[in-house]
Amino acid sequence: MKKAVKYWCGFVLLLCVFTVFTAFLPGYSAYSDLKFPYKKAGLTSEQAAAHLLSRFTYGATPGEVEEVVKVGPEKWFAAQLDAQMPDDSLNQFLDKYDALKLSNTEVVAQYPKGGQVLRMAVKDGVVNKDSVKTDRKAYRDQLQNYMQQNGLKPEQELLRQFINQKILRAAYSNNQLQEVMTSFWFNHFNVSVVKNDCSQFIPAYERDVIRPNALGKFNDLLLATAKSPAMLYYLDNFSSSGNNDNMQAGNGQARRRLALQMQNTDTARFANMPKLNKAKKTQGLNENYAREVMELHTLGVDGGYTQQDVTQAAKVLTGWSVYPMEAYGNAGQKLMNRIGDDKLQSRGFIHEGDFLFNPNKHDNGEKTVLGHQFAAGGGYDEGVQLLTMLAHQQATAKFISKKLATRFVSDNPPQTLIDKMARTFINKDGDIKQVLITMVDAPEFWSAAAVREKTKSPFELAIGSVRALHADVNQPYQLFNWINKMGEKIYYYQAPTGFPDKGQYWINTGALLNRMNFGLALASGRIPGVKVDLAALNNHHEPESAQAALTIYSKLILPGRPLDETIKRLTPMLNDPKLMEKVDEASAKTPVATMAPESSNEMMDQQTGLKGKRKNNFTAMQSTAGNNSMLAQVVGVIIGSPEYQRR
Repeated sequence: MKKAVKYWCGFVLLLCVFTVFTAFLPGYSAYSDLKFPYKKAGLTSEQAAAHLLSRFTYGATPGEVEEVVKVGPEKWFAAQLDAQMPDDSLNQFLDKYDALKLSNTEVVAQYPKGGQVLRMAVKDGVVNKDSVKTDRKAYRDQLQNYMQQNGLKPEQELLRQFINQKILRAAYSNNQLQEVMTSFWFNHFNVSVVKNDCSQFIPAYERDVIRPNALGKFNDLLLATAKSPAMLYYLDNFSSSGNNDNMQAGNGQARRRLALQMQNTDTARFANMPKLNKAKKTQGLNENYAREVMELHTLGVDGGYTQQDVTQAAKVLTGWSVYPMEAYGNAGQKLMNRIGDDKLQSRGFIHEGDFLFNPNKHDNGEKTVLGHQFAAGGGYDEGVQLLTMLAHQQATAKFISKKLATRFVSDNPPQTLIDKMARTFINKDGDIKQVLITMVDAPEFWSAAAVREKTKSPFELAIGSVRALHADVNQPYQLFNWINKMGEKIYYYQAPTGFPDKGQYWINTGALLNRMNFGLALASGRIPGVKVDLAALNNHHEPESAQAALTIYSKLILPGRPLDETIKRLTPMLNDPKLMEKVDEASAKTPVATMAPESSNEMMDQQTGLKGKRKNNFTAMQSTAGNNSMLAQVVGVIIGSPEYQRR
């Protein structure tokens, strides 16, 4: 018996060692046993690879379809789920964006808002606030000099760097699925730079909250978003507080805790804690976040909750706020630092990074949400319990599964697929990777009704074109201008719903014209700082005619697709003598960068007003880098074609 036990213990030990060892072998993946049913759907390996790339990347790069076929669609997808591909080249691009490495506290200190700069300058005696009315130019010059002398930078520069990195990551990252999922979840948990209170915190929100959790557990992602300054300010929960009358009359335990806290001089000053969090709104219960966390983040609008549930959930989340982080003259931050986290914790405060739970603002009464009772005096923990409960609801599983299926399968995904994904969501504890595997492993994902059914958003169109043409992007913000012109101003969408994810939102007559203009401008070198070498895509073999070029480049840019009808539809456009004149006009009307300039040339343009003259010189770029006007027109027409708008 002892020998048998010893044998099995040894076997288990060897098995554990083998498991740990193989986990670090090159190319090993926990998802290496995947087997996609694309052949049953009648797709070839090339078509399956093209379909995967169209859904889980921002577009195939030249030769990438063949690479996926070679390695196998399943292994490629498994590597994307792991998101461990080296990104050395991308990181070199991003290294110059120093603001993206800053913490929220450092951002607030180095990129203060205009009103804060004015208060600082007035306090330091540099600016007379009355000068604003008398001499605005002198006032602006004084503020600018003050900022330079104190190492302060305009918030617009922070946002420019942030937008630039987004474009570069999407265009060049090898971990494309992670970037696509980062965009998906950012849109799901949308915050907007338009709302002044939260704009400074959005770069760290994407970097530290969304991207690291994009392929993790939904519950972790939900909790991280709830505690982030960007979300707390965007949906106003930072200022939400309980009814003090109810708190003090509701139960003896709450009253005793408050009395003990108020005996301490330092703690007594926390009674006015909202002032330390820059609250500008009337204090009291704010239901904005509680409503959206149910309607938009978890349960969905048909998730079975009531207005009473919203109110009760809002009470549960009172006290969830932001740790003071204004570096200049912030009494709240100084007070916090003097007291220290240990004393704060002993009095019921919770400080985690930029998050602060303030028990003096929390409603300590009993609450009931979705039939679940929260006992009086639960404090911070009841908020965690609430969010965890919401993350694990059946309604949440269905709502999140439908949004994922809508993003990756079709505008109206089959209910059978949603049900499969929802079961996995529940059974695998909200594991996002497992839900995606269930989706891709299902016949519905590979059906003829799903292939090329989705419409590209302007961002997807622009980034996909850059990837398809192997473009060099030196001024990412110029692409942002075009994306904005086509109707998608990333990070600026004001509603908490995020951008709609259905084709009808993106496509109309004006949008199609802008998309065609973009394709022609990109292919002919009319977008500053974005270079393409069209001849190199065809190994520098020049097509004999425009018709031949259309056939060759359609195959290069639209791999894995039937092209006969597309080529037939596009052929008449090749002979339109006014087509390039139209793109000249469109390029001239495209807004230039309105934030900090990308280069010394662009700075000179902004100072001397020579933008229009420089745009007229872009025509000379047609013959550079292997591009001639015929080839540029052909490629531009392909990018603007209805077929290319689909993914």
